Amino acid sequence: MKNKIQHRNIDPQKISEESLNGRFALLGVMALVEAYISKGQIIPGIV
Repeated sequence: MKNKIQHRNIDPQKISEESLNGRFALLGVMALVEAYISKGQIIPGIV
């Protein structure tokens, strides 16, 4: 059997959007960690 390599055509705009989404997600995680370290709150304003 031959191995068939399938090439995917991924839209470059989708790649940049996912990268931006990941950066904003990491920004949110950093804000969560900072709030936990400074105030001891997991959800700021609730507990």
